[in-house]
Amino acid sequence: MLGKTAGGLFWMFRYLERSENTARLIDAGFRMALVRGGALAEEWASVIDTAGARAAYLAKHGSFEGPLVVDFLLRDPENPSSVVSAIEAARSNARLVRTALTREVWEATNEAWMALKEALRRPVREPDLPHVLELVRQRSALVRGALHGSMLRNDGYDFARIGTFLERADNTARILDVKYYVLLPSLAQIGSSLDNMQWETVLRSVAGQRAYRWLTGGEIMPMGIAEFVILDRRMPRSLAFSVAKLANNLGYLEREYGMRHRCHDMVAALHAGLSGQTIDAIFEHGLHEFLTGFLRDIAALGLQIEQDYRFYG
Repeated sequence: MLGKTAGGLFWMFRYLERSENTARLIDAGFRMALVRGGALAEEWASVIDTAGARAAYLAKHGSFEGPLVVDFLLRDPENPSSVVSAIEAARSNARLVRTALTREVWEATNEAWMALKEALRRPVREPDLPHVLELVRQRSALVRGALHGSMLRNDGYDFARIGTFLERADNTARILDVKYYVLLPSLAQIGSSLDNMQWETVLRSVAGQRAYRWLTGGEIMPMGIAEFVILDRRMPRSLAFSVAKLANNLGYLEREYGMRHRCHDMVAALHAGLSGQTIDAIFEHGLHEFLTGFLRDIAALGLQIEQDYRFYG
């Protein structure tokens, strides 16, 4: 496969995953606002921080108000993490690699773009926000379903999956890091009802609330939630699950092309590091330090994949 085609598939599915992740972040902030009767500015700021968009947001707005944050993350074309920007970029990449996609995947992507473009033509009113966020998640799921149901399990499929799980791993780590160091106002509130509510928000942001309750009976324990979101390979948005999928799909490429690159060594080290971890060791070392290191490693892996497979060569 040409590097340009591989890169198009990789970024198409990164952007598709980003659109859904952004919708999940907005949903978490919105639900917290409903529970607390209006979220604090710091909490909306943490949503912006998780999206990695603080500088871009402050260049346009002087305060972190719910409606401004929601509109910026949903509709602002100058924000590369906004749903509008992400779905536009996903479709643009899909057009570039049209011949590498099945008709079902292309049509699902194009229909997602049309539906979201229409839904986000105007600022979204608060009563309509849950419906719009659900639409983003549904459209993303339809494209993934078309991928799983119609694409050959070949190198194109592998690059699509690699893009998905790189973006997912990055997003999950950011959500955890922002919770631990930004959302909680002070160490004195650890273990409080606010602390527990924010950990529940983490679970909701990664679509893990019900699964966690099935496993634990619903008891909110910060270390238990962190372990579930970091190390539980049954949880499809956990760091361990995402890295395992990256290792699998990169391994398929290694066997198909008969070549091992530096990215294979990097993902193997990441996978081994997570497999040998315990949540006690992570907290003892420092959750923030662990997550910062993980984000650095996953970003480096993404850049190395681009180089090794010559996306722009």
